[in-house]
Amino acid sequence: MASPSIISSHSRSSASVVCAGSSLLSNQKRRGSAPLCLRFKIRAETMATEKLGIKVERDPPESKLSELGVRQWPKWGCPPSKFPWTYSAKETCYLLKGKVRVYPEGSAEEYVEIKAGDFVVFPKGMSCTWDVSETVDKHYNFK
Repeated sequence: MASPSIISSHSRSSASVVCAGSSLLSNQKRRGSAPLCLRFKIRAETMATEKLGIKVERDPPESKLSELGVRQWPKWGCPPSKFPWTYSAKETCYLLKGKVRVYPEGSAEEYVEIKAGDFVVFPKGMSCTWDVSETVDKHYNFK
């Protein structure tokens, strides 16, 4: 069995084209020696994860942020610091800059790290400690 050889691969936005040499279909009859090209689309999706009750979606698409009106939400920021916090309502936020380790109460030394580009949901009633290592600037919304 002949092994396929990739001759070229190129992308344009979310569409890709991969072409293989004539050895790919050596067991099938083909006319000429033109390469076989396959066109396919790749859907880039972000995946939200949940750890210790905190949901984090890394680098959500701008379309999601626009749909939710995130850029119109109020902004909050703070310099590097460490402080306790309790959420009296569910908070959804989008970090524009910064890095934080959030230590939920009762989770010993476990933490969730959030950083610029993260879309985060904190549940109502959560008590935690914020350990801000890089100045934070975020949009937020309480519900």
